[in-house]
Amino acid sequence: MPASPLLSEHPLDIPASRLEADGALWTAREIAQQPALLEHTHALVQGMHAALHAFLAPLLDNPRARIILTGAGTSAYIGQCLAPWLDRRIAARVDAVPTTDIVCAPHLYLSADQPLLLVSFGRSGNSPESIAAVALAESLAGDVRHLVVTCNADGALAHAEVRHRMTVLLPEATHDHGFAMTSSFSCMMYATAAALLPAGALDAQIVPIVRATADVLVQALPMAHALADAGYQRVAYLGSGLLQGLAREATLKLGELTNGALATCFDSPLGFRHGPKTFITPETVVIVFVSNDPHTRRYDLDLIDELRRDGRAARVVEITAHPRAAASADTVAVQGIPAGDDLPLLWPYVAVAQLYAVFASLAHGVRPDTPNPSGLVNRVVKGVQLYALDA
Repeated sequence: MPASPLLSEHPLDIPASRLEADGALWTAREIAQQPALLEHTHALVQGMHAALHAFLAPLLDNPRARIILTGAGTSAYIGQCLAPWLDRRIAARVDAVPTTDIVCAPHLYLSADQPLLLVSFGRSGNSPESIAAVALAESLAGDVRHLVVTCNADGALAHAEVRHRMTVLLPEATHDHGFAMTSSFSCMMYATAAALLPAGALDAQIVPIVRATADVLVQALPMAHALADAGYQRVAYLGSGLLQGLAREATLKLGELTNGALATCFDSPLGFRHGPKTFITPETVVIVFVSNDPHTRRYDLDLIDELRRDGRAARVVEITAHPRAAASADTVAVQGIPAGDDLPLLWPYVAVAQLYAVFASLAHGVRPDTPNPSGLVNRVVKGVQLYALDA
């Protein structure tokens, strides 16, 4: 496996000196380092698995229990990517509920009579909604345990005073310096899947995931540059199943890193026909995360082919582990992921979206490490007024 690209003088095949001058060095490094950090994350969770099993098993194995995967923004999308997949493999019910939903309407999600595992994601662990969601779960859920997955040893989440808490603290390098969450997203997502599944469940997956992600960070560079340089005004990301959560994250990444310069939307390929298709103009690129499941993939490809026949979008790009020769000019091919479910695709697919976002940021004259210098949005959200829960 490659050495950590943090040591590279050419992250994303661009000289570090140029990236630094353009305000992109941290973001580029943190995108490039993901294969190495995914390996480190796998080893870390593997070493914790006995303790994790002892802590989590009473809820994971209880069909009456509920697991809520929670965070805000990108951290919420970790849950949206994982929840449908985990729910089919764990006895407890698994849902993704953003902290922003829990905080404003806690009685819709928290119950005194249902055992709860609250899995909280936090790059910094200092988001006010994350801290408030933990406190609300302690207050409203009778039987509750907290699994904190974080990149910051000093964050408030890692030290929350609750009845039962276990923390998975990821390698320090996952605590992104750049504004946008990149390696923090990918590693928190992997750590959670590994932690909630039986020991060794992902052992056969980690090498293909790492290799595919490392490969796509090289092979997708020409496509990412071409998309950024084309000057599209609108971008739609589409994905089915758990890839719809990834489409949402890809949309946010593009919006964040271009400081809102591009209009964006996300949907599923089937859902896109039901109104959102009107988003398409001649200045729109549509990017589809194609499923690994043969049944689902038929619907993805039907929509892709329909959009190409329509001829209205400027470009329709498929990101896929099953490239079609006839569509090679508009394809990013992910290598080495065996046929099966979509979980292993999350990491190489999001890497492509991150590449496009950072190059689009640079093409619009934005500094990716600090894309919003006005402070309208912040690395850790500010301006949240928290209210006491009415009796």
